[in-house]
Amino acid sequence: MKATKPIYIIGHRNPDTDSVCAAIGYAHLKKALGENVVSARAGKINAETKFVLEHFNVPSPMLLTDLYPRVKDIALNCRTVVKATDSLRKLGALMREYSLKSVPVVDETQKIVGIVTVSDLAKRYFTELNMQNLAESGITFRSIIDVVDGDVIISGDAGQMVKGNVRIAAGSLKTIQKIIKAHDIVLIGDRSDDTILECVKQGIAGLIVTGNGRVAADAIEEAEKRHMFIISSPYDTYTCARLINQCVPVSKIMQKDVTTFKPMDMLSDIKGLMESTNYRNYPVVENDCLLGVVSRDQLMLPERERVILVDHNERGQAIEGIEEAQVIEIIDHHRLGNIQTSEPIFTRQEPVGSTSTIIANMHWHRNIEMPKEIAGVLVSAILSDTVLFKSPTCTPYDRQTAEKLAAIAGIDIQEYGMAMLKAGSGIGDMTPMEIAKNDLKEFQIGQFRMIVSQLSVMDTDAVMAMKTDLLSSMDLICKKEGYDMSLVMITDIIKEGTYLLFAGDPKTLIGEAFKKNASDSVLYLPGVMSRKKQIIPPLSEAVKRYKA
Repeated sequence: MKATKPIYIIGHRNPDTDSVCAAIGYAHLKKALGENVVSARAGKINAETKFVLEHFNVPSPMLLTDLYPRVKDIALNCRTVVKATDSLRKLGALMREYSLKSVPVVDETQKIVGIVTVSDLAKRYFTELNMQNLAESGITFRSIIDVVDGDVIISGDAGQMVKGNVRIAAGSLKTIQKIIKAHDIVLIGDRSDDTILECVKQGIAGLIVTGNGRVAADAIEEAEKRHMFIISSPYDTYTCARLINQCVPVSKIMQKDVTTFKPMDMLSDIKGLMESTNYRNYPVVENDCLLGVVSRDQLMLPERERVILVDHNERGQAIEGIEEAQVIEIIDHHRLGNIQTSEPIFTRQEPVGSTSTIIANMHWHRNIEMPKEIAGVLVSAILSDTVLFKSPTCTPYDRQTAEKLAAIAGIDIQEYGMAMLKAGSGIGDMTPMEIAKNDLKEFQIGQFRMIVSQLSVMDTDAVMAMKTDLLSSMDLICKKEGYDMSLVMITDIIKEGTYLLFAGDPKTLIGEAFKKNASDSVLYLPGVMSRKKQIIPPLSEAVKRYKA
């Protein structure tokens, strides 16, 4: 059985500080309440967030690239395996005991070397016209002794390899002398002492007396001289013959060309291969080592990932594959988006400057103690989203919460806040394309599919010097990814204003929204710092008035 899967708490694509820190903070709250959760992120950590996590010595949430169902989501632990040297009798016993249709074959290091199925056993049964040539099968006398449940009357070297065939001493003495060769193993039932003695004198390797038959003293004496086996089995000759055929190792019938999957293979990618091969079970391997098995029956109803969304609630901003997951909660501070759920869920959305404001107060409402590092990341997220309380999205509730968190974290808000914003404000070696996608969020504005990115800096000159290349990159994004428009906010933290660059169509929508001439693909918007409150609402109103 698989272990219970965790619930992932995750922010939007192209995560900012609030998205990452909210996931960390809410995961702390949920764990304190006894829930199995993991904080996650849907993209690369930016410079500002990196500063925050390093300052408070908090590990980065795990990276999830998508939520599409994968083999690991339906694979079962494989506790029943056989080795290539195991006998078919052992294989059959395992299949009966556990009602198995197939069993993986592994070596001593658990590396997959083959698979054997009921069909493979059936094929052997129907093609088995006579006793198998055991010399070609690589089995030992010990294997034969074990399989016939024999009592050893005269012992030899149990580890010795069988070099001949298995013969049945039937018919006249003359016939027996004709068919028996040196090194053979002979099955004999209740026959005369002379017949048994004559078999021994043929130079055989071993004699199996079936049905607990009697062996005369002179035959035993002759066998001892020749250092051969004599074994007494309780089974009749027919049964012994069938059992000896089951001594054959699994390697003789297993399929060596095995169709395997890796844990991270997407289910959508393996369906076609399953249909073309039509096996019941497939081994799941990593570095050739067996991890489990996946059944074609399980493919129909994979267990969905359970997720809690923080700092967003729009499908276009969510991690890839969100439609394949089960959203069980949403904690956010943005407008209501278009994510739909199949059943009622817990949501908490408040018109505040940061999702982390909500999460901090949820801790206090539930009397959950907050350690210094959690308070530190949450206050950082509030300072980031409100741009040190300068953003119009900032509320008195945000400021009060931040001050309370700062006291727990042991920081000076102004000093720490400026250091944090400075850490994230430089462009360093960022390319125009990276700037165009920085803190990117997707929106459906009326009939237009848009993306709005934002970069906050202390000085806009270095970025605006890249204007031409930046606009070219934005045009390329629209063409390649099918957006109607790409907008980039270059926000000046010190002067509290934004250069808004835009590419795509319709540019007249930008002019209508901000009541400015939009012919130059760039506008300066004094006092504008918030995408959520100062860019999206005017665009949403303007599209209602827009006429193509």
